[in-house]
Amino acid sequence: MAGSAPDGGRPSPGGGRPLIITEDPLLLDDLLRLCAAAGADPHVHPTVPEPGGAAAADGEAGSAGWESAPLVLVGDDAARRVRGAPRRTGVFLVGRDLDDPHVWQRAVEIGAEEVLRLPDSESRLVDRLADVVEGAGRPALAVGVIGGSGGAGASTLACALAVRAARAGERTILIDGDPLGGGMDVLLGGESAEGLRWPDFAASRGRVGAGALEESLPELHDLRVLSWDRGDRVVVPPAAVRSVVAAARRRGGVVVVDLPRRVDEAVAEALAQLDLVLMVVPGELRSVAAAGRVAAGVRMVARDVRVVVRGRCPGGLDPESVAGLLGAPLAGEVPVEVGLPGRVAEGEPPGAQGRGSLARFCDGFWQRALGSAQGVPA
Repeated sequence: MAGSAPDGGRPSPGGGRPLIITEDPLLLDDLLRLCAAAGADPHVHPTVPEPGGAAAADGEAGSAGWESAPLVLVGDDAARRVRGAPRRTGVFLVGRDLDDPHVWQRAVEIGAEEVLRLPDSESRLVDRLADVVEGAGRPALAVGVIGGSGGAGASTLACALAVRAARAGERTILIDGDPLGGGMDVLLGGESAEGLRWPDFAASRGRVGAGALEESLPELHDLRVLSWDRGDRVVVPPAAVRSVVAAARRRGGVVVVDLPRRVDEAVAEALAQLDLVLMVVPGELRSVAAAGRVAAGVRMVARDVRVVVRGRCPGGLDPESVAGLLGAPLAGEVPVEVGLPGRVAEGEPPGAQGRGSLARFCDGFWQRALGSAQGVPA
């Protein structure tokens, strides 16, 4: 049984192959089936492989080792045989007996992170295996942008943030979360570009492949964009939104989501996965009042909401006062950029001019956010 699963022994693109330790043929069949569903090509051993063993003889030294495998699945039948192996992360005890009262003790003995009982935990296991295949590392920094009132300029800021992140060399995905907006692909001058749109993902269930998602989307100005088509409105279920945003995050880099002001179940799924939400508020009292109602809905789901004041504040208001009235930290001020609407109409996306006030705000934001070892600085 020692060796690797069928299919030519091609290593997984994630930089390592999971290790399966079991002699239970029925359990092994299940695990190989789940590996195939995740696109993973595992090594299979009856016990902890010795250094310099079968894998090394095949020219794959270390790739099947207990300590070097990115993920180790220990069958319940093999728990006692691996009891003395060095402790490490990424070990899972897998069994098919849902009524075994001693399984948790065996999990502790081998230092397992989790007990996975099949078939109940199949989707969880496929997710972990797919992470190995995709080489999932640090997730993307996910930033949402929402208007505090109508015409606040949230879509313009979202587009500019994505453009500036891409020009700084970050892997960037821009997601249009507003089905009633004008379309982020239009702002980028790519409404006719080939690639999938939101309606193509309406039937998505479970895990969406991160690499497949990225490659399927239109590429405009060095970033990928998920927008809406020009056909009849299609309702995208909350589960599909959750799967798509999660897949975008797994690729790392930056994800920017343009959000509608109404927080329904689908928008809540996106908000729950964001590291930060920027609320764009024109600096006048009526807009601040409207933003207060929007902020109340967003805060029910989002972890971190900050205010971006757009334009000058008349009537004695200043950016700090606007943020104070909304009870949120001030992320900064974006002056109105003269000539921007005309340039957008001619096909130039917001943020393309590096010397403009919008681009300067975005560059400063990413320098602070991406330069912080702890994530988004306060």
